[in-house]
Amino acid sequence: MNLATVVEAGSPVLRSVAQEVPVEHIVTPEFQALVAKMIETMRKAPGVGLSAPQIGVPLRVLVYEDNEALMGQLQPAVRTEQERQPITLRVLVNPILAPTSSVRKLFFEGCLSVSGFTALVERWHEIDVRGFDENGRPLQWRARGWEARILQHEVDHLDGKLFVDSMVPKSFGTKRQNGARFGSLLMADVQRELRL
Repeated sequence: MNLATVVEAGSPVLRSVAQEVPVEHIVTPEFQALVAKMIETMRKAPGVGLSAPQIGVPLRVLVYEDNEALMGQLQPAVRTEQERQPITLRVLVNPILAPTSSVRKLFFEGCLSVSGFTALVERWHEIDVRGFDENGRPLQWRARGWEARILQHEVDHLDGKLFVDSMVPKSFGTKRQNGARFGSLLMADVQRELRL
């Protein structure tokens, strides 16, 4: 196994702006080994995304994927509301995100670097995405729903931010407690319950 330790909140690397990767460096064996380590670490955790700073490497690269096993515990109505669908593995280097409208959505998020806790975070619902893939090829596409949320969360890591910086404070709680209390509720009911 090619696993790395996930860096926890409090580490300076999580509060620093990561450096861009020179495009010619993407195809090097060292960078390819970093990407492989990130993928294995994310899958083992398990998580839906991981940025290089989360394993102590201050570079602008992230990996993400979502599958049925990770979303299997969701109620169908909650999964529909979140627009959560399987996402095949993606590697994104030097990402640039831009919202496509003023629509923002509020949902719970967690983080491998703030293990065991979740909170509500408002994110852009749809974004334009640009960057490079793991072979140094330019990428551009539009992401929405849960994919857009994952990307914004991971790019925050590249900018030295954690989800707790943007959370609704009164929604912060353990994953177990928030899951038991809100896991089967639609967001309108969650907001009523929390008096938001």
